[in-house]
Amino acid sequence: MPKIYEERNVLDAALDRLHELFEHFDHVYFSVSGGKDSSVMVQLADRVAGEMGKTYDVLYIDFEAQYARTIAHIQELKTLPRIRTFYHVALPMALRNAVSMLQPKWICWDEKAKELWVRPLPKDAITLKNCPFPFFRPGEEFEDFIREFAIWYQQQHPGRVACGVGIRADESLFRFQTIAFPTRKEEYAHHHWTTRIQDDLYNVYPIYDWSVEDIWGAVSQLGLMSNEIYELMYKNGLSIYQQRLCQPYGDDQRNGLDQFRALEPETWEKVLSRVNGVNFGNIYCRTTALGNIKSFKPDDMSWEQYTVFLLESIGLYNRELMLHYYGKIRKFIRWYEKQEGITIADIPGEADKKLEQQRKAISWRRIARAIEKNDFYMKRLSFSQTKSDEKKLETFVRTWSNFLTRDTETEDKDLHRFIERRELDEHHSSESNQP
Repeated sequence: MPKIYEERNVLDAALDRLHELFEHFDHVYFSVSGGKDSSVMVQLADRVAGEMGKTYDVLYIDFEAQYARTIAHIQELKTLPRIRTFYHVALPMALRNAVSMLQPKWICWDEKAKELWVRPLPKDAITLKNCPFPFFRPGEEFEDFIREFAIWYQQQHPGRVACGVGIRADESLFRFQTIAFPTRKEEYAHHHWTTRIQDDLYNVYPIYDWSVEDIWGAVSQLGLMSNEIYELMYKNGLSIYQQRLCQPYGDDQRNGLDQFRALEPETWEKVLSRVNGVNFGNIYCRTTALGNIKSFKPDDMSWEQYTVFLLESIGLYNRELMLHYYGKIRKFIRWYEKQEGITIADIPGEADKKLEQQRKAISWRRIARAIEKNDFYMKRLSFSQTKSDEKKLETFVRTWSNFLTRDTETEDKDLHRFIERRELDEHHSSESNQP
């Protein structure tokens, strides 16, 4: 660790800061993300706390749609011996979605989207069922929660409180300004690595002057635990200066969604259905909920990708309809898997056109064409019209006033009969209500 400040290197400087925290603050908690910086910070803090006979708390906000290896690393950090309380928060919060113009926010752990969650709720997490935070409002902004938690924590632990944040000033100009300009903030004991939030409540930045080389140097030389996802990033071509670990749909991360897919394909498959616009929805959109989609498959897109794109495009306007099609497609694929041993990985992009038209062969093209043709009952996938479908369609129509009209473009005769029957019912209802 070559960076020298007077007689100390950055490691010694950070350890001195942590000693000062535990000596001069009544209560200390650290905010961790599962990333390399906050991970190193809290592991160093644990060593110092052990030397001084102190304890501390940890706050972790679980965004749900995260790398499985990040969650595994969080479980590792929970084993640090000097932790008193580990606040593993898995609450429905509003997060930035930079991959979709039509859904700029998405809600992690949203109960209304439970069937699409990337993974189950952690057993030891703080959820809506056991939430101890009176200030929490479902759907509130992540940034608001962080601030309100700090105030709540101080109320629960009266005295001088420090919140350790693992940020480094060299990562961005904003972070540098946050720490380096004392005239713009109030500090504790004139330490530039502290920022006063309110009376006796401070954010502290023990590793603010570290570089990324210092982080990995500490991991190597001190034998610290680390998130394995960084190793995969490196093997996939990202240098240590390019590696970032934040929520997957933020402004910086939208350029790295392909990286997410490459590193953890098993998680990526679930992420595709979780947030509007993850795959292609931010590029294309549609203007009708039901109706033949006037489109064609781009040459550089596989039929499987095109199927997902169509589902996401529908989901931008009507999530319930997207789930309806998704459910039909899943049953269709499972039938072929059970009856003919064809797994999802074995489904071809195209099959013989005659066999597809005769509904005797499975292919992604057949599935995509069914969606394109607005096959609500999915007859092209060998489904028949059911009472359950009729009931679902009635619900859609009640929810979406312009969902179905005579102008709806569809070749399905049963769907046309449904439209005519409903318009006739509405006409009779209107006449009966007249004086």
